[in-house]
Amino acid sequence: MSKILPGLLLLFLFGCQPTEVSEVPKEDNVDHWAGVDEILANIKAPTFPDQTFNITENGAVADGETDCLPAIKAAINACNEAGGGKVMVPAGTYLVKGPIHLKSNVNLHIAEGAIILFSTDAKDYLPVVFTRWEAVECYNYSPLIYAYEQENIAITGKGTLDGQASNENWWNWVDGKDFGWEEGMPSQADDHSRPKLFGWNTDEVPVEDRVLGEGSYLRPNFVQPYKCKNVLIDGVTIRNSPMWVMHPVLCENVTIQNVRVISHGPNSDGCDPESCKNVLIKNCYFDTGDDCIALKSGRNQDGRRVGRPIENVVIQDCQMKDGHGGVVIGSEVSGGARNIYAENCIMDSPNLDRALRVKTNKVRGGKIENLFFRNIKVGEVREAVLRINMLYPIYSDTNQVYIPTIENIYLENVTSQKSKYGILIDGYSAEFPVRNIQVTNCRFNGVEAGNKIKFVESLDLQNLYLNDELVK
Repeated sequence: MSKILPGLLLLFLFGCQPTEVSEVPKEDNVDHWAGVDEILANIKAPTFPDQTFNITENGAVADGETDCLPAIKAAINACNEAGGGKVMVPAGTYLVKGPIHLKSNVNLHIAEGAIILFSTDAKDYLPVVFTRWEAVECYNYSPLIYAYEQENIAITGKGTLDGQASNENWWNWVDGKDFGWEEGMPSQADDHSRPKLFGWNTDEVPVEDRVLGEGSYLRPNFVQPYKCKNVLIDGVTIRNSPMWVMHPVLCENVTIQNVRVISHGPNSDGCDPESCKNVLIKNCYFDTGDDCIALKSGRNQDGRRVGRPIENVVIQDCQMKDGHGGVVIGSEVSGGARNIYAENCIMDSPNLDRALRVKTNKVRGGKIENLFFRNIKVGEVREAVLRINMLYPIYSDTNQVYIPTIENIYLENVTSQKSKYGILIDGYSAEFPVRNIQVTNCRFNGVEAGNKIKFVESLDLQNLYLNDELVK
């Protein structure tokens, strides 16, 4: 068991009940941000041939009523067959009754003033496709925009993608009156809990036998490139998603920039890169009903079986408004997470629960390491500036034990103005603590209950101010 600091010193340091923390290491002179340039050097946005395929020339009508999906499909096919280019969606309002499936070398360009409205009829998103639902592999309704095993794909422009999800559709599949569900209505819980999706995962049912879709109530994600290389999402506004908004899975070389996400439905995470490598998220705005950015790598058995971490992620110059967390790692992180960098972000809302968050548990497992945060300005958050939780609630499969590892977390020049806690950490136990946390030149003001830290090994505080008083 790690050495315990005396109780009186803990009260001085943390402003709450005595807490188990090991001795502080000596000053660290390592440049922890040296990896950013190397990651960015490996991320190149795709480029496309200079040829344009206008959807109106393929029959699209901008009246908001005519189904324009056949015209968009025709333009995508022609663009792909011609070697690539831009599929142009000019200004106007276009209805699509079903998903848009991107192909290699296609840039779907939503021009300024253009709006694509997506049907809310679930049957329009059949046949089922290979996807992940809350990080579990299955066959389900197609995401609204989907690509599988494609290269050099993009969604660009200053237009709007509107999923039209509301309490009248999609969202009311979630049991809970906040989103329109009432007793007697179908619920997604009937399909994700045992004996269905999450049970299939635990029992390692072959993926080809995990077929949902019609008759099931697991909502599709909005944008999901799956096993793709060289992905760009740039400039668009995305509204009212059935569920997770941007969800690249098992992709390499992903750039998401200048995107506005506004979606307050259940599980409306803004951006969920999962088991991806080399990801840049830059200059984006998130106003969401769940986590703004959540980094994932598979849930339980699927995450361990596939064995692909989320790694080499750079987050820069983003703004987080409402949501459960600003930058989050987990909870579906069974494949691990490493080399995550976030800098120069603004997070501020009474409806934002936490700024920086790591969440996992003994069922998720996974190794989470090398997380770097600097120059983060936090106005108001409801709970904590930094929240690390190895005891995240377990909703199923409680008999499994895959205790996670969390280590090497660095905060520098992070400021906040209002929160309940500055730092809130729950390590798993004295035997399995969170390891190696360094907090440097940070100021947390308006903190109601101080810091609350349990089971941490090697906590290094340098120039940390809590309510304008130097902690250490």
